[in-house]
Amino acid sequence: MTRTITPRLRTLVLLFLAVTGALLTGAGPASAHAALTGSDPSQGVVVPKAPDQVSLTFSENVSMNDDSLRVLDPKGKRVDLRKPTNLSGTTYAVQLKSGLGKGTYTVAYQVVSADSHPVGGAFTFSVGTPSKTVASVPDQDVGGGVVGWLYGFGRYMSYAGYIVLVGGAAFVLGCWQRGSGVRAMQRLVVGGWLTLTAATLFLLLLRGSYTTSGSVGDIFDLNLLGQVLQTKPGAALVSRLLLLAAGALFIAVLFGAYDKREDPDEKRDLTFGLAVGGIVVAAGLAASWAMAEHASTGLQPGIAMPVDIIHLLAVAAWLGGLTALLVALYRAPAGIPVDATAVHRFSRVAFGSVLALVGTGIYQSWRQLGSWSAFTETTYGELLLVKIALVALLVGIASISRRWTGRLTAAAVTEAEPEAEVEAAEEKETVKASAGTKEASAKAATAARSGESGTGVSGTSGTSGDIAPDDTPERAAQLARQQTAMDTARQKRLRDADPHRFGLRRSVLAETGVAVVLLAVTTVLTQTEPGRTEQDAKAATSSSSSSSSSTSNSSSGALTLDMSFDTGGKDGKGVVRVDLDPATVGSNEMHVYVQRPNGRAFDIPEVKVAFTLAAKKIGPLPVAPDHVTTGHWAANGVQIPMAGDWQVSVTVRTSDIDQVTVSKNAQIG
Repeated sequence: MTRTITPRLRTLVLLFLAVTGALLTGAGPASAHAALTGSDPSQGVVVPKAPDQVSLTFSENVSMNDDSLRVLDPKGKRVDLRKPTNLSGTTYAVQLKSGLGKGTYTVAYQVVSADSHPVGGAFTFSVGTPSKTVASVPDQDVGGGVVGWLYGFGRYMSYAGYIVLVGGAAFVLGCWQRGSGVRAMQRLVVGGWLTLTAATLFLLLLRGSYTTSGSVGDIFDLNLLGQVLQTKPGAALVSRLLLLAAGALFIAVLFGAYDKREDPDEKRDLTFGLAVGGIVVAAGLAASWAMAEHASTGLQPGIAMPVDIIHLLAVAAWLGGLTALLVALYRAPAGIPVDATAVHRFSRVAFGSVLALVGTGIYQSWRQLGSWSAFTETTYGELLLVKIALVALLVGIASISRRWTGRLTAAAVTEAEPEAEVEAAEEKETVKASAGTKEASAKAATAARSGESGTGVSGTSGTSGDIAPDDTPERAAQLARQQTAMDTARQKRLRDADPHRFGLRRSVLAETGVAVVLLAVTTVLTQTEPGRTEQDAKAATSSSSSSSSSTSNSSSGALTLDMSFDTGGKDGKGVVRVDLDPATVGSNEMHVYVQRPNGRAFDIPEVKVAFTLAAKKIGPLPVAPDHVTTGHWAANGVQIPMAGDWQVSVTVRTSDIDQVTVSKNAQIG
């Protein structure tokens, strides 16, 4: 008989797919975890002569290849020597060709941060005087596009597979050992292993394209795959595959030899061995994430990596065990129901896991955010608030499940009563069916005798065509079908007989639904730039801009104004900087730079500037600068008719309908 999926499980699967699609497609490209905090020459600066090299400083160590750092002249020709070097710490440089002429040069970079995520960007500087440039470096979608989406989905499935594999096995071994013989539990744990293995292979293939071109065609590039295997993330994925081979042996023993052990001493020894081996494999799998992602870099990595391993183990024990309990409550056969003792054991495990999650989560939050303001001022902080709210909701539902567990335990002694009633009803049905069968058999025998005493022309004409004789294969198959139908009805009656078990099933189902959403938010969180890094990058960019502005003002009298803007639409926040040189009466040269909050160049549709001298009722005098390159506009011959306290207004448009005008006053002339 083919088993059918219950409506609630079907709803859970649909919820899983919907949440996965909504969160992973809505997440966009993975944010950079290494931020550019400085450069020499700095962004937008005008230097008197061409430098010998261009250096970039990041918030953490990065890995580079010959194409990671490019410098393009005004004609778009590459003028670097293609050999990036590490000068010191997190500062990297590339040498430039000699004899470079005047004009605006574009610096484009694409590197991989120490926590495995790609980061890219571009900025310009000028030699002598700024100029137009044909070098076009769009706002890079590093880690985005189709490959970025696929990589994010692969990460989600790898987390899900790990949680189901580890949590499901732990539930069977530690809470419900009889479950090792239940087919539904075997399928669940094996499914977790297959999901994690397939997702790891998938990520290994995608890794090369994800960190370089982002092209779907490069997914099967063996040269890129070879390069990936030499990196820390590649080694982590290969280590995960090796540990999964050991995990396959663990599963084979857990659902094979373990279930067949009859001797209590032998089973106790095997349980101890499986527990030790399982913990080693589970911790090793968790370490394959910790050694290559957030925990491996930044503040206190020696403490952060063990904490991250404990955090992942606690997540798996709680959420994976919850999934296993849900399957046991819905799919366990009536002969081997998940008992109150097993549920109570899991309740204790879940409580301990939550305590571990709270402790490790507080440390991770402090490490990644660094300040209370980062909760509301950074994307990472906002996502973390969502995650905290979901965990709180999950704990609230879990408290309801614990109450149902208590009731189930208290009612365990009376569970035999509904079973007795069901068995009595079943016995009546069996007797009735047996009587009907005997009556039909008697009729068939009478008809057969009548046929034998007839003319002999049609000796079988009196035999019924609907009911086969007792000793035929057809009758045996018919009785087997009847018995299967009665067994199925008995299982359903047994499951529905206990209201406490029914209430527990519903609350666990609700917990699992929230857990699916929580896992999706966590996956997006691992791809988002930590709040501490984002704030440090903003501070460094602001300091660099102020220093560059002060130097420019003291040497040439040029004016620099920085103004933050928010158009109110999606991706509408940033900073606009106006440079006016020499900021005197008469003709001036103006440059406008637009940056994202993290300091990266922001390529928006339109920028307009206007000058107003309210004291003399002059203006606004509009200026429409020309687009030079990503995030850079310029205009020559900007006329300032007289000295005074001028209001400089900049209109920024980030989409067809989202725009805003920001202003600042400055003394010109």
